Amino acid sequence: RIQKELAEISLDPPCNLSAGPKGDNLYEWVSTIMGPAGSPYAGGVFFLDIFFPPDYPFKPPKVVYRTRIYHCNINSQGQICLDILKDNWSPALTISKVLLSICSLLTDCNPMDPLVGSIAQQYVKDREEHDRIAREWTRRQVRLKSISTMCFFAFHHDYF
Repeated sequence: RIQKELAEISLDPPCNLSAGPKGDNLYEWVSTIMGPAGSPYAGGVFFLDIFFPPDYPFKPPKVVYRTRIYHCNINSQGQICLDILKDNWSPALTISKVLLSICSLLTDCNPMDPLVGSIAQQYVKDREEHDRIAREWTRRQVRLKSISTMCFFAFHHDYF
């Protein structure tokens, strides 16, 4: 089943995201999600790790954000509060649908079921300030990625 989903996501990737195996291990994937336009996360590139259990699709994959994000449904360890990754999992779901649901959290968070209560409260009480902070975190992550990429290429050029 994982092989079939890999073929589908490779041939027809959902908008603003990509996913595929880490090396040769079909049970461990990496995904990138582009911050949706019009959201406080626009311009951001978010990396996620995906771990498929041996009994997938009868059990949900574990999906973890590797990029820090200011979001009430995603905590500092990258855990995601999303019902389809827990009690509402169905074997009919695919990793593409899971990633699209995670992507939709970036435009439509769920402050009624938060992992980070303080961010959820701010989202409800002062949306403008919430969005300002989320944009700032996103900009900071983009800068950090740019700096680390430049350092890697400079190091690679100097030593290889």
